[in-house]
Amino acid sequence: MLTLQNISYIHPNKELLFDGITLTINPHDKIVLIGNNGVGKSTLFKIILNELQPSFGKVTIDNRPYYVPQVFGQYDHISVAQALGIEDKLHALKSILDGDATEENFALLDDDWTIEDRCKEALRYWRLEEIDLSQKMASLSGGQRTKVFLAGIQIHQAELILLDEPSNHLDIVSRELLYHFIQNTKSTLLIISHDRKLLNLLDTVFELTKTGVNIYGGNYDFYVAQRQVENNALHQNIQSKEKTLRKAKEKERETLERQQKQDARGKKKQEKAGMARIMMNTLRNSAENSTAKAKDIHTEKICGISQELRDLRANVPDIDKMKFGFDNTKLHQGKILFKATNLNYSYNKKSLWQEDLNFQINSGDRIALKGANGSGKTTLINLILGNLAAVTYSNISNAVHIDQDYSLINNQLTIYEQAQLYNTNALQEHEVKIRLNRFLFGREIWDKSCNSLSGGERMRLMLCCLNIKNITPDLIILDEPTNNLDIQNIEILTAAINEYEGTLIVVSHDEYFLAQINTVREINLF
Repeated sequence: MLTLQNISYIHPNKELLFDGITLTINPHDKIVLIGNNGVGKSTLFKIILNELQPSFGKVTIDNRPYYVPQVFGQYDHISVAQALGIEDKLHALKSILDGDATEENFALLDDDWTIEDRCKEALRYWRLEEIDLSQKMASLSGGQRTKVFLAGIQIHQAELILLDEPSNHLDIVSRELLYHFIQNTKSTLLIISHDRKLLNLLDTVFELTKTGVNIYGGNYDFYVAQRQVENNALHQNIQSKEKTLRKAKEKERETLERQQKQDARGKKKQEKAGMARIMMNTLRNSAENSTAKAKDIHTEKICGISQELRDLRANVPDIDKMKFGFDNTKLHQGKILFKATNLNYSYNKKSLWQEDLNFQINSGDRIALKGANGSGKTTLINLILGNLAAVTYSNISNAVHIDQDYSLINNQLTIYEQAQLYNTNALQEHEVKIRLNRFLFGREIWDKSCNSLSGGERMRLMLCCLNIKNITPDLIILDEPTNNLDIQNIEILTAAINEYEGTLIVVSHDEYFLAQINTVREINLF
């Protein structure tokens, strides 16, 4: 159905994105495409969709793929029917039924007499009955836009489907509809996603790298297990190579010391024997050449081992290179931080919640805050943080609210300036730079504007800033923290949060993530 043969792509600035991509996707395959941010997953999609031409290689495809994009802003100015590419066909059907049976209308309809019925059925499945096909895409929420394109799969009866982060804007109910569709469809699927629950519904993982595609014949959990085996072997190889390097350096030192002692003994014998100066100089030069030759041999060997070690270390997962450094919060476990008694909030004299809220937050709690869009999650967060006036008990002095855009990052600053903004303990410049390196910000990008950072980079910089500040918050609130992250950065965030022992409140539709960070309580808003 789809074959990529030795595909390479080079950016217009001559930078190689990936090389030698060869893969085959057969009918009914359900495949996830994963890889670090910037490795070229979306570019590969565009090549398959014929929106970009590969620099080298060939794409062979049997059916035109149907694409569900991650970003929808380009459709804001057109109607739902136009975005789905069905406006002309629907208009032709209506015209024919109204008696305008022209050849042009029949050509546009192309014998697709069930198009209107499929539209209704698809919109009903995705719970979009209230959507009018003539309304502008700009009038829809992010979740509704996603579901419009998901409905298009059934409308177009697509056989090959490319989905780019399809669960990003969906609430829990809509995600369940998506999971059900994925499990039951007979269509061929190729999906980019960081939604681990979704990934475990698929039967093959394609891991995209700069040098090709690694294929794992199983779901995401199988992939993680295999990668762990590979990482364990990598760390063993690194330890073995480090040991070999130490022995080589020891051998070099011992050989040079032995050579120097031999040279010294030889010189004494020559002097004692009264050897002519010219002969002594000849022998000395010979000894020096011999020592230099031995040193060159050892240096070459050590350089070779060192390069092999650098190559191995370059393959160490980024998460293993990072140290988060959260100290324990000074609050004792179980201390009451916030207590809501008959709490509610009014907009235009109308209460936000059907029933008053009664709950308390204790130090050390790990809470999932849940509710549909418009249920008041953001309002409750602002009440907890003291940003809105309310009659309640609060004993929170040091809280950090990290939203999905990581807006605590100042877009007007460079990466280094942002780090210095949190340097309240007057760390020396080299200490700040060491911590930036630890969070994968090398010297070549310290002057890069924060405005140009990806979601994953903003998340890592936020964690780095908290590390530099070195004051562990009593409370961290995360608002949809995984929405703009790839799998690697979600794993980094998960590891950081699990190292944090303070109080945690998380708003997320990602049930897998909530389980990974060990949330044990829920606050549900209605």
